[in-house]
Amino acid sequence: MVKVHGPCFSIDASGTLADTLTFTKWKGRNVVRERVIPSNPRSGPQTGMRSMMKFLSQIWDGLTTVNKATWEDLADATVISEFNAFTSFNMLRWRSYKTPSKETPAAEVSTPAAAPTTTPTGGIRQIQLSIADGTPAPDWGWIIHRSIETAFTPAYSNVIAVIPWGTTPTIYIDTPLDPDTYYYRLMGFNDDGIVGTLEAEITADAT
Repeated sequence: MVKVHGPCFSIDASGTLADTLTFTKWKGRNVVRERVIPSNPRSGPQTGMRSMMKFLSQIWDGLTTVNKATWEDLADATVISEFNAFTSFNMLRWRSYKTPSKETPAAEVSTPAAAPTTTPTGGIRQIQLSIADGTPAPDWGWIIHRSIETAFTPAYSNVIAVIPWGTTPTIYIDTPLDPDTYYYRLMGFNDDGIVGTLEAEITADAT
C-alpha cells in the first residue's frame, strides 16, 4: 500500500484504474494498492463444506453424554475439545463424501434410509422443497444437492444444505435464486454414518 499526494494530478481520487490499481482512503490518507479480486466464498466445494459444518455445529448440543464421551480419547490425543474432535473427524469423512457419525468410531451398521419423496414449488427467487420420508426414514439428516444442469452427479461439491431430520414433511426453502430451472437430488443419512438411497432427480423453476 502506497501513500499518495495529489493522486492522478487531482485533489482526491477513488475507484479502480485499468483493473489494476485501486485508489482509496486509509485513516484519512489517500492510498493506492493493487486491485485484488477475492476468491468466490460461495463456490460449490466451499458451500458443500460449510453446509456440513453448519449441521455439525447445530447438532452437537443435542448429543447425549454417552455420545460425547466417545470423542474424549481423540480429543485428548490431539489436544483439542471433544466438539472439535467431533467436527474434525466428521469433516474428514465428508471430504471423502461420507456422512457423519454421532460417535467414534462410526458404527455403520444401521439400515439405510429409503429415498424421500420431495415436492418442489417454484416461486420468486426461491424454490420450496417439501421432503416426505421414505420407509425406513433417516434418523439424523437430509443432504440436498442442486444443479442447473440435468442428470448431474451428486457430490459434496454440489451440496447446498445439510439439514436435521425431523417431523415429516421437512420444509426447506432454497433462496435467493436467480430466475432459472434448478435440479435437485436428496438423500437421508443415519447417525452412525450410514447414507441412504438417493432420490430421483426433481426440478422446479425460480422466477
